[in-house]
Amino acid sequence: MEALEELGRLLRPAAGGLYLVSTGLGEQQALQQRLYGAASVAEVDARWREALARISHARAIILGIPSDVGAGFLRGANLGPQAIRTALLAEVPDWPARAADAGVVDIGDVFVVPQLLSDDMLSEAQLAASRRALYPDVSDATQLPVSPLSIAERALELVLGLSHGVRPILLGGDHSCTWPAMAALAKARPPASERWCVVQSDAHTDLLSERLGVRMCFATWSFHANQLLGGGGRLVQLGIRATRHDRGHWEALGVRQFWAEECRRRPEGVLDDLVAHLRAVGCTGVYFSNDIDGTDASWADATGTPEPDGLTPDFVAAVIHRLGREFGLIGGDVMEVAPPIARTPGGAERTLALAVRYLRETLTAALGKPV
Repeated sequence: MEALEELGRLLRPAAGGLYLVSTGLGEQQALQQRLYGAASVAEVDARWREALARISHARAIILGIPSDVGAGFLRGANLGPQAIRTALLAEVPDWPARAADAGVVDIGDVFVVPQLLSDDMLSEAQLAASRRALYPDVSDATQLPVSPLSIAERALELVLGLSHGVRPILLGGDHSCTWPAMAALAKARPPASERWCVVQSDAHTDLLSERLGVRMCFATWSFHANQLLGGGGRLVQLGIRATRHDRGHWEALGVRQFWAEECRRRPEGVLDDLVAHLRAVGCTGVYFSNDIDGTDASWADATGTPEPDGLTPDFVAAVIHRLGREFGLIGGDVMEVAPPIARTPGGAERTLALAVRYLRETLTAALGKPV
């Protein structure tokens, strides 16, 4: 199967990754028609496939992963990608044209079976049943993934194969949705030969090796990303403040941390120290993973685990800008935006406005010009 044909099987048009048959379907289709400037469902599909054909010339791609199966406390991040795109269009009505001019291709959504997480957790019988449901017209689907993390990883492998230098920008979803980018980038840019690093804004470390026997979820992806990079300080975390252990416990894993209190007390100094650290480890590019709960809950309470005393939006934006200028972004994401579970009046709107700001800042840093 050719790469574009396989991507057309694995993905759906933007905002189409949630499986809807009645409730919510009209809203989903209306958004898709606005995103693609289309007048019908069939036209949406045709224009999405045209977008896939532009991957080889893209400078950056956007991929939605509307899955919160890997979350912990409260769910709702499965609605993040659709809500972020809706808020983006409200803020920038000409977004599709502006993105096209900048070389940004929205390749759509991973299609999510909401009870699945990763293929390595499934029996052969379940894999076969899910393949029959997802790929009914494929004569031999035995190699096609069915779970959101596995589909996303394969889709990103295909994208990076079509365009090695393209920057993947992901919309989550819970924070386990960052893992597919780690795995795909490691294949395209082997960490032993390209010393790219990960900078993570987060209230939590996500550094467990497993959680309740589950290898990959919101609480473990950073541990495995750190292993993938070989430790040595190539994973840097900003904004940590909700943890059972002290900083020394986590940094013993070979991770560099700047806790929230320090970032709030001396923001400019932390920025300088961050850059100096990345230079010291020989960083050649950065993937910026942005859990919305790294930002203080007063700006971002529509998330599963909002935490007080966090980072300011201006600090996070300054980090993104500085990383882009000093090292270049090879990719990034915005994760854990969960509009249904805002804690305060207007919380969903504030969180979504912030997510849109972070998305645009990340694209600007990746591309080297405002988007």
